[in-house]
Amino acid sequence: MTKMKSHSGAKKRFRFSATGKAKRKFSHKNHILTKKNADRVRKLRGTTVVSKPDQIHIELMLPHGGR
Repeated sequence: MTKMKSHSGAKKRFRFSATGKAKRKFSHKNHILTKKNADRVRKLRGTTVVSKPDQIHIELMLPHGGR
């Protein structure tokens, strides 16, 4: 039987915390930043934990836990 492959798009977008929860970045932070005010852009920094329904799908796309 062949090896299971991870979803290459999900590999680039999600990381896992030490407790196994998936983390993601905020959207709308890539381009056209001149019209977005500084407060809005500042709030888009960093990462957040994904919702529980999305966590299930991410674990299916990354069967090895992203490691």
